[in-house]
Amino acid sequence: MSTAVERFDDGARARFGAHGRTFVRENELLRHPVYSRVLHWSVAAFFILALLSGLAIYTPWLYRVLTPLFGGGPMTRLLHPWFSLGFVAFFALQLLNWLQPMSWTPDDTRWMRRLKEYVANTDKLEPEYVDFFNAGQKLYFWAIVGSSVIFFISGVPMWFPRAFGRTTAAIGYVFHDLAALVMLVGFIVHIYEGTAAQPGTFHSMTRGTVEKRWAWTHHPAWYLHATGRQPQDDYEAAVRRQAGRSAEGGTPSMPG
Repeated sequence: MSTAVERFDDGARARFGAHGRTFVRENELLRHPVYSRVLHWSVAAFFILALLSGLAIYTPWLYRVLTPLFGGGPMTRLLHPWFSLGFVAFFALQLLNWLQPMSWTPDDTRWMRRLKEYVANTDKLEPEYVDFFNAGQKLYFWAIVGSSVIFFISGVPMWFPRAFGRTTAAIGYVFHDLAALVMLVGFIVHIYEGTAAQPGTFHSMTRGTVEKRWAWTHHPAWYLHATGRQPQDDYEAAVRRQAGRSAEGGTPSMPG
């Protein structure tokens, strides 16, 4: 099974890579190739469409505001399950794409013990064992995986209430709304972490690259694998360069 997944993913990456290019500058590293970015933005687009159409259906005070975006109430009800299916389908592809780097390791358990320090942003650099994704990113990812499964299973009887019965459909509404709430909260946190909390992260999903200083700051183990260089050494060298520029009267830039 894993071999089949790897072959599928390798072929998909190659096909998308042939139709798009990622330009990596001298001070940058490739973070997300074309295939990963297409999947990411497809997931985001279908999630937003499913969210807005769902809010229009389930929230009376938003009904008049949102339903015109989709062509009226009946069209909104028709499109919502298809938007949801699009979200689940593309997220399933993203699951295959990131299955290996999102796997939990003992280092992730170590990272969770210092969650308070991460939230408070007390460290200049992440621990040396933080690889392509940290434990927080992995927790978010797997929470969305679980919520998507519940989202899909609960949505089917809601879509076909006559086939499943009124009771099953009613139970489906409860679980569907809970799963959607988890995904919405995670989505808000995800946007914050990818923009204001870690400047440079959003760039990785638009151009596919990150600055080297971003890599050694937030994902030192990945930086070591990608460059063969020690992140702590390069960070300290950047600090010395900054200090030299400051001494010469230049404009300092943050190394990390």
